[in-house]
Formats: sequence, C-alpha cells, structure tokens
Amino acid sequence: MHAWEAIQTTLDYIETHMDEALEIEALAEQAALSPFYYQRLFSRLVKKPVREYIRLRRLARASTMLREGDARILDIALDCGFGSHEVFSRTFKDAYGLTPAQYREHPVALNQFDKPDLLLNYVLIDEGAPLISEGLVLEMNRRQLSEPVRFMGISGYVPIDGQMPLGEATGVDIPGEIWERFHREKNRIPRAADSREVGVACMGDAPEGCFTYFTGAEVGSDAGADGFMTWELPAREYVVCGFEAESFEELVTAALNKAVKYSAQWLEHKGLTMEAYSPEIYYQREQAVPYMELWMPAEKK
Repeated sequence: MHAWEAIQTTLDYIETHMDEALEIEALAEQAALSPFYYQRLFSRLVKKPVREYIRLRRLARASTMLREGDARILDIALDCGFGSHEVFSRTFKDAYGLTPAQYREHPVALNQFDKPDLLLNYVLIDEGAPLISEGLVLEMNRRQLSEPVRFMGISGYVPIDGQMPLGEATGVDIPGEIWERFHREKNRIPRAADSREVGVACMGDAPEGCFTYFTGAEVGSDAGADGFMTWELPAREYVVCGFEAESFEELVTAALNKAVKYSAQWLEHKGLTMEAYSPEIYYQREQAVPYMELWMPAEKK
C-alpha cells in the first residue's frame, strides 16, 4: 500500500464516523503508522492537521443537515460530533461568519473543505483517456475554437480571502451568490438555442484583494438587453477538462474543485502554462448525467 492510500483509508473512515470520538491513535492504527508519523503524513497530504480536518468535515456535514432537514440544532450538533449547542454555534460562526440559526433562517451558498481524493495527485492521464475517481469521471482534451463565443450576464467582485484555495477555504461562497442572482434574472437574456452558461474569474477592474466573477448565458453576436454585460470566449486553442458527477450539486462544488486542481497539475506535467482565466462551461441541467467543462487557454512555457 502506498502512503497516500493509507491516509485515504482514514479519510474514508472519518467520513462515515463523524458522530463518534475520532482518536488520532485509532486512525493511525488503521493506517498502520505511528501516531507521530501519521499526523505528519496527514498534514503533508491533506494540507490540514488531523483534528482541524475532522472539525471542518463535521461542519460541512452539519451545514448540509441544516439546509436540507428540520432536525433541532442541538441534535445536528451531537450527530456531527460536537459536544454541545454552544460549541457547535461558536465553531460554525468562526468558519462561516454566521450562526447555525442564522444560516437555517437565511441559507446562503457556503464554501466547504472538501474531502480530498488523493488518487488525483498521483495519476497522470493521456489526452482522451477518462479518469474515474470517487464521484468523478474526468477527461482532458485539446479543442480549437474557430469563432469567439459571446455570453451575456452579470458580474461581481469577490474577495480572495475566504474563497481560495478552492475546496479548502470556508465562508460564504460569493461566486455562488452571483450565480443565484444570475438565475433570478437570466430569463430577460435573449439566449441562443441550446445555449450554454459560463462562469469565469478574472481580474477585470476588481479592487485590490478581489477578483471579478462573471456569469452569463450564450447569446448571438447581435443580442442585447438592458442591465447586462457581455464577455467573449476568444477563438484559439484550449485544453478542455470535461467532467461529470453524480448530481448537479456535486458537480458545481467538490467535483469542480477537484477538476480545477487536477487540471493545474496536468498542465504542469505537460509543460504548459495557462493565462489568467479558465471559464467553466455549463450545459443544460436536464442532462441525464450532470456534465461541465473547464476551458483553459494554455501554451508551452
């Protein structure tokens, strides 16, 4: 067994035993490592100490229960391994900036620390060869775009702090809130037939410490509508990471974060560098299998 596989075994165990006391000694024994070396290796591969990782994953589970169910906050706290209502509320507010009660009353999109899939750090696929991993099917290809594609939508400024690194930061998901606003207003956009939607981060005119995030729908070259802005995907060659997940929610959260990180590693191994934008292209939600693509303008270093 590789060292990363030993750590992955304990990540899987943590995910299904959050309501129990998770002791480092017991986790280290599962990994066939000493507690000292287990903690060192865990922090190196997961980028968080063991106890902090467990706390963050418990919070992720608790936020889902608050959003999707009606159990008492105390019961959720205990089910997720927190000793009391007070400890849970304090820990939740430290991570997300609002209390569990506030979140339940006014749910907002949240960034979570995702459960890592360490396999993705150690497998390099060829172009056109699918990679099947936990809850994710991913494929890398090159694609030539002969004509620019125009999108119409809205944008907003996003503080970098609390949003990056993807899948590791906690707090309110500001791009997610921009998407929600776009979905409320997009019926006024004169969309192209079978149009795709895009989300793209770029610096634009964002103030220091922020980036600009644009969301939009594909439109024709002469389309116009008051109150919206436009963004064009330039004609050129792209490296495209296409991926699918088991649900749309999984696709636009953990699967997207994994695909972004894997794509960066893949480009590095291939000796490619990427310009400062990589659009997320979304296809129709009613697809049988939720699917999207990252379009990366890459070139040789």
